[in-house]
Amino acid sequence: MIVAFLNQKGGVGKTTLALNLAGEWAVRGKRVTLIDADPQGSALDWSQQREHEGLPRLFGVIGLTRDTLHREAPELAMNVDHVVIDGPPRVAGLMRSALLAADLVLIPVQPSPLDGWASAEMLALLREARIYRPGLAARFVLNRCGARTVLARETAETLVDHDPPVLSSTIGQRIAFAAVAQSGRLVSELDHDTPAAREIAALVEEIERLGIGRTA
Repeated sequence: MIVAFLNQKGGVGKTTLALNLAGEWAVRGKRVTLIDADPQGSALDWSQQREHEGLPRLFGVIGLTRDTLHREAPELAMNVDHVVIDGPPRVAGLMRSALLAADLVLIPVQPSPLDGWASAEMLALLREARIYRPGLAARFVLNRCGARTVLARETAETLVDHDPPVLSSTIGQRIAFAAVAQSGRLVSELDHDTPAAREIAALVEEIERLGIGRTA
């Protein structure tokens, strides 16, 4: 499966989710490659920090900020179980290529009114990609949900019949995510029984229940 984390807006947590999703699959015995398609290179920085700390390599991280992702990612996917793409903010050509590469597009958003979540441009690009990839699946992921979850619950209810719909798994606003990012670690490496680790595990399990695979 090729999963792409995409959103035109920066700072919504794409890299954090991509790294921890890849890491959770890796600790479950899956072969995973993460593609850093963000020109800022945050996932590559994380990988280098992990190496500097002397931590074991769980999955490969490759920098690919080219609009040929739709050709290169499927080739990489032939040698692993999953490819995770950490997508770019507001780079239309690269975004289109990532959309065409993906089997599943995850759009991280913070709980807020719907109009503030995804730009019309992002959804237009998704519709455009589905012309060429009719089977392309997409979901919103509620990220950085505060302790008061009323807004998250209300927005999730709003999206029940929306396209794309929202995953039921939500990710909290937790210090653990920021702390591990700086040290080249994953939340599951701190403690498998923390709320952050349980949320990532639930996200992985929900994605797997979708039963999405590569289609032509």
